[in-house]
Amino acid sequence: MPADLAAVPAEARTRLLSARHVVTICHENPEADALGSALALALALESLGAVATPVCADPVPELYGFMPAIERFRTTPDPAADYDLVVVLDCGELARVGPVLETHAGLFARVPIVNIDHHKSNPGFGAVNWIDAQAAATCEMVTLLLGAMGVPLTTAGGAVADSLLAGLVMDTATFQHPNVTPRTLRVGADLVAAGAPLSTTSRLLYRTKPDVQLKLFGRVLARLESEVDGRLVWSTLTLDDLASTGGVAAYSEGIIDLLGQAQAAELVLLLKEQPGETRVSIRTRDGGPDATVLAARWGGGGHVRASGATVRLPLDAAVREVLEAARRLLQSPESLP
Repeated sequence: MPADLAAVPAEARTRLLSARHVVTICHENPEADALGSALALALALESLGAVATPVCADPVPELYGFMPAIERFRTTPDPAADYDLVVVLDCGELARVGPVLETHAGLFARVPIVNIDHHKSNPGFGAVNWIDAQAAATCEMVTLLLGAMGVPLTTAGGAVADSLLAGLVMDTATFQHPNVTPRTLRVGADLVAAGAPLSTTSRLLYRTKPDVQLKLFGRVLARLESEVDGRLVWSTLTLDDLASTGGVAAYSEGIIDLLGQAQAAELVLLLKEQPGETRVSIRTRDGGPDATVLAARWGGGGHVRASGATVRLPLDAAVREVLEAARRLLQSPESLP
């Protein structure tokens, strides 16, 4: 991996090594890449003598309870800490950190931000920005960062490597998505060599689900629709689905990957009902359209093959608007602004 470390900006490394009180914060409604990158970096900084606080505005979903040291997350920064650096991880825009941005506005205005992210749409909101759209996961980037900082991946009794591998597994579907590069595989190999359990992590994230979650998947899959000769596949997840199954919003993780298995699908949509608005998850297949083009219509973003947006419309109206745009994107990509 030594040659890969050249991707790490010197200023990001320098800022982190000189900081003494750091908050590492990921996006709200977190998944393994967000949690793993923020937690691993906090543990690494502590091993260097800094004080670090991993923060996520939302409670950690039960799904990720297997990640070591996950209980370290706070939903707000420590009010007693005199932070000298904020590291924002896996956030395509600063607003993705959630309500903590408003409740601790002074912190974000006063303290320099290091922005580490792999979303193509990231505008670069930090004093230091490391945005690598070629990275399969932010955890891939943090693994390289720790190498550049001289932090062993075995740090914190293996919790660093375990956390980083969880994010890498989640964002690549166990190294199956087209975002996997030779560097991704090298990083994964180094994490496994450090003791991170690939087989167990993959099983817990992708092949172990509560019965309630499987029932939720069944309701969404039963509504699967396809158009444009099967190239467009979509479904919805309603508030009633959650209420009827006893599921929670975090249980929607993974449904769109099942929808994406449709044989001819090039563009896959999952529209998730929320009070007064609709969250849209977008996936595209190699050779298909750019998912960020569709997400940008509603102020969203992400990656070429995986993006998302929030449509400020109730579910039924959002379905009509999103499907119209999706059809246009497939039939005539240049027709979308």
